[in-house]
Amino acid sequence: MIRKARIDDVKAIHGLLMHTAEHDALVLPRSFSQLYSHLRDFVVAVDDDDSVIGCCALSLIWENLAEIRSLVVLPEHRGKQLGRKLVETCLAESKALGILKVYTLTEETSFFAHLGFVEEGMESLNQKIFIDCLNCPRFPDHCNEVAMIINL
Repeated sequence: MIRKARIDDVKAIHGLLMHTAEHDALVLPRSFSQLYSHLRDFVVAVDDDDSVIGCCALSLIWENLAEIRSLVVLPEHRGKQLGRKLVETCLAESKALGILKVYTLTEETSFFAHLGFVEEGMESLNQKIFIDCLNCPRFPDHCNEVAMIINL
């Protein structure tokens, strides 16, 4: 099941992001402070026991732009379409808010292409999005991320 994140999900979300950032380097780690401040951005996938097994965030960037970020599904739950459902939930929220352009920075281009995202040059995006890049250990010389955009 996919649902909005709740306050008691923060520790599980933090664990997902930290573990993935440490082992796969596909997401940026987030502090507890960041997660509490941006909890309303997150949706989670939960199992039958209501344990968090995946997460994704929709971050509002500007009046006409949002970002899909922090997408993680536990390895043992991959292949169940949970990543797709998490992203689609975020896209539906973006559309409901009237934000029809959504981007992501990713190395998983085929996953996002299957959802309708297309590659876009980094230079076409607002410079505000690169604030997180400054805190990334792979910036600037070892970044393999590609900007991808979908127009809803």
